[in-house]
Amino acid sequence: MRLNWLPNRHPASSQSGAGGLMGQTGRLRMMIAVAGLELLVGILLLAKAAALFPVERAVTDPTPDVSDDVAQHPVRSIVNSARKIAEDLIAPPQIDGTEMERVEPRLPLGDLGLASRPKSAMPKDWRETLLYRPVATSSAGFEAMGRKLFISGTQSVETDRICRFHDIAWPCGQRARAAFNNWMRGRALNCFVPPAVDRFPVAATCRLGKQDVGAWLVSNGWALALPGGIYGKAEATARTAEMGIFGPSFLQ
Repeated sequence: MRLNWLPNRHPASSQSGAGGLMGQTGRLRMMIAVAGLELLVGILLLAKAAALFPVERAVTDPTPDVSDDVAQHPVRSIVNSARKIAEDLIAPPQIDGTEMERVEPRLPLGDLGLASRPKSAMPKDWRETLLYRPVATSSAGFEAMGRKLFISGTQSVETDRICRFHDIAWPCGQRARAAFNNWMRGRALNCFVPPAVDRFPVAATCRLGKQDVGAWLVSNGWALALPGGIYGKAEATARTAEMGIFGPSFLQ
């Protein structure tokens, strides 16, 4: 009888493999133990630091009861936020917000502080047109070539107006219309008017040659300037010089 017996050709390698596996397991356990020790040390250090350096927590005061009247009208307090410089030499100003009161701004000291009013733009379809044979209907209005116009920026003097100068009464309204009619008689006024003739009077800017009609009327005292208009200074000059309706009848 023949026996097939094979001897173990790698006994040393099997033993070395088992030993290596046991070595790796031991190292892994050692690393876990070291990590756990370090974690424990860290916790102890944090507890020690919290004991040495306590954190102060802000205590919130309870909200006081506010009446309805105070809630509707809150009082603004002004904190003295001025930067303090040389406190031993200069005392900082004391500001009490309860005594402060908001007032209206003062008016400008002169005309230079007032912004000039923008000029009113004419409609695009209006054209400068010569109007022949004008006839005055009032001290600042006239008719010409089927159109009824009055000078823009001016106010006519009523025809039945009676003016007084040093207790002397005279019909300044009729005199003002007559002065305007005599000034433009036999001439043509150049005015900005709409393309179509309107049955209602139209406010227009006109000139006679290079002379502005509105400026001539107001500066000579035969018409009044509209409030806030461009002829305010011209009326003031006429009043000062006692021109037109602001002067005596025998000089007109």
